[in-house]
Formats: sequence, C-alpha cells, structure tokens
Amino acid sequence: YQRQSYVTQLHKVYNETNQALVQYINESNAINLSEAGLNSNAAAETFMKKYFRIVQTCDSTANCFSDNYKSLSGADYSGVMDKNVKAFILANGASIRFNYAKSGDKLYNVAVDINGLKGPNIHGRDLFFMFIYNNGLIDDRGESAPMTEDARNTAYEEKCQKVSNIGGCFGKILNDNWEMTY
Repeated sequence: YQRQSYVTQLHKVYNETNQALVQYINESNAINLSEAGLNSNAAAETFMKKYFRIVQTCDSTANCFSDNYKSLSGADYSGVMDKNVKAFILANGASIRFNYAKSGDKLYNVAVDINGLKGPNIHGRDLFFMFIYNNGLIDDRGESAPMTEDARNTAYEEKCQKVSNIGGCFGKILNDNWEMTY
C-alpha cells in the first residue's frame, strides 16, 4: 500500500508539471521550451512561481529537502543531488527542485521528494528525478524524449540501483504503468 501511495503522489506532481509545461509553451506561442524562455534556473523559478502553488521557497535544497537520503540498497545517497539550487515546497506537500543542466534535448534535472522532509528519504521510494526535455516531455534521464522502454530499463539498471547517479527509478515506474514493481 505504501508504495502505491508514493506512486500516486509522484503521478500528481508529474501531471501538475506536465500541465504547466504545456500551458507555458502555449501561452508563449512557442514550438518548444527553449523558444518559450525556459532555459535557466532563474527562468525555472519564474515558471514555478507562476504555475505552482508554493508554500515555501528555499535558496538551496536545505529546509525543502532532507539532508540525508539513502539508496534502495541502504547506502548513503546524500551527496548525489546538487544542493545549491532554489527549491520549493508545494501545497500538496511535495518538495521540488529544477536544475538547468542541458544535455542533448534534456533541459532540466528535476528532483522531487513526494512527501517533503518526511521519511523514508530513499531514492526510488519518495525521492525521484524527472527530466524535462525541450519538446516539453517529462521522462527519465537520456538525451531525448520520449525514451524507449529498453532505454528506461537500462537507466533503471545503471542509475536507480547505484549511488553515483541520479535517475533511473522514474522511468521504471513509467514503464510499469505507474506501479512501483521494484
């Protein structure tokens, strides 16, 4: 039951983010996010404040995200996330942090802790990384989106199960039709 609760919360944040991205592109009368102006951490902050119900803004991940995270195997995962980026707590209780890190068509690494500072603070349980692409799609970590099912499975094996990488878990949930099967 707990795993399904985590996935339900993640799905809510995904849907809210997806709707905001579509609206942002449409309101900007643009063909993609870069053309619409979503191309920096400052632009992401403006985007967040316009499209999300924010209850707390943090100058870094401190006070919005836990200081200590673990991997699925129980290893320390705290040093993986870039902490010097503005973060937010949403009205639904989730913490979210957009980090502009362009690579190929990928624009943002988005950290989401679906229950904020509350535990268990484990990557793949309540902490996830979603990735926003120039075409407005949200997927796992790759060079372009949508990713293939095989590419997501590879990301899961190479990233979700390791402590040196971000990502991999979200794509597995997408592949498994919004279920946490791991």
